[in-house]
Amino acid sequence: MEFLARIEQNISPDMDPTRLAEVKAAEKVRGQELVDAGKLRRIWRIPGRRAVYALYDVEGPDELHAVLSSLPLFPWMDIEITALGAHALDPES
Repeated sequence: MEFLARIEQNISPDMDPTRLAEVKAAEKVRGQELVDAGKLRRIWRIPGRRAVYALYDVEGPDELHAVLSSLPLFPWMDIEITALGAHALDPES
């Protein structure tokens, strides 16, 4: 099942820079693991914001929640989810 997530980071400007660097490094590692596992299919930056659109391919909402909550930056994320279904005109269907 595919889900489109709009994820915005809400990191306090007074967060310790060393801690922030550690969390971001861990986020990159976890993100690559999700790419390698085929869970994170695509990701796009939203210019001018600390935000992305990410396309996840998971078994369902419970797995999506587990994947998202495994992200090191999860405590500082606002996430909006849209479930996606196949369309008859989709060239990949």
